[in-house]
Amino acid sequence: MAKVLCVLYDDPITGYPKSYARVDIPKITSYVGGQTAPTPKAIDFTPGQLLGSVSGELGLRKYLESQGHTFVVTSDKEGADSVFDKELPDADIVISQPFWPAYLTAERIAKARKLKLAITAGIGSDHVDLEAANEHGITVAEVTYSNSISVSEHAVMMILSLVRNYLPSHEWAVKGGWNIADCVQRSYDLEGMHVGTVAAGRIGLAILRRLKPFDVKLHYTDRYRLPESVERELNLTFHPDAESMVKVCDVVTINAPLHPETENLFNEALLAKMKRGAYLINTARGKICDRDAIARALESGQLAGYAGDVWFPQPAPVDHPWRTMPYNGMTPHISGTSLSAQTRYATGTREILECWFEDRPIRDEYLITKGGKLAGVGAHSYSVRELTKA
Repeated sequence: MAKVLCVLYDDPITGYPKSYARVDIPKITSYVGGQTAPTPKAIDFTPGQLLGSVSGELGLRKYLESQGHTFVVTSDKEGADSVFDKELPDADIVISQPFWPAYLTAERIAKARKLKLAITAGIGSDHVDLEAANEHGITVAEVTYSNSISVSEHAVMMILSLVRNYLPSHEWAVKGGWNIADCVQRSYDLEGMHVGTVAAGRIGLAILRRLKPFDVKLHYTDRYRLPESVERELNLTFHPDAESMVKVCDVVTINAPLHPETENLFNEALLAKMKRGAYLINTARGKICDRDAIARALESGQLAGYAGDVWFPQPAPVDHPWRTMPYNGMTPHISGTSLSAQTRYATGTREILECWFEDRPIRDEYLITKGGKLAGVGAHSYSVRELTKA
């Protein structure tokens, strides 16, 4: 029997919900491109419930304990005295989320003598030292595509919020004001602007598709060029690298995984090459942007706004400059953990566990590492190098 150690974020400060705003959510059975949604044999929760917090337990306790496994759930993940560190040495499986990541560093992996499977409940496994995972023969899997559309919707919301100066305008309404001039002095139309994405995978392409009706000029850069038919359909302009793209864009959205080639990509030098007064949106990973360079670019006016929901580390310290820098639209890492997304990534986690325990193959689209090397979607999207430390 296995010990499964699961790290999830804390329950709401008002307590675990007894009811919800909506009684149901749409049922998604497949994604654009033909990939099916997760298909476990069963689930033990109601779709639309809060599953990503400690009390939600990803809906896994009944299943795991009925099979005789030990299931430990905690939000305490920082430091040698944390529940995570104390429970890790004899854990067979670790489950974590990008929103509240339990960083599986090389040091932690070395102490986890029994660890054989690390599951990301969601998308993005950069909180795992993939090189160390390969050295120790640990399989790493994530629930690919489960929250891609959730993130793309969040990114479009942030683009509109920055360009239209929504958040400061809302604050005037809350404060009882009617300060129209204060609101509109930084408000523009998105129509006609040049918008580009760094990476046009599932999330980046979904953002491009959702922006096309706004009559903007669309650009992208990616390791892999999109099919000519897609470029023609969306009237896309391809750029060989981020530097050539950002020079012409009014809005740039980052949708690349974190790997050695993207770490600190948006540094002082690249930000200086952007159009003055451009907007930057980052729902990918915080370490793709140089923390202090972003703050300075907002203060100087090189950037007109920065919005994102990804930070490093996570959770971000209270004195993180992105909390207080001007013209920011930051949120905690929530874009991919809507209640709709939670249903899909909890279901996908259940599917991965069923495959593991029944010695059936895990889908290639869920695999990041297997047998000591990058595998499945991981071979397409990741490079191996330690990224779990500052």
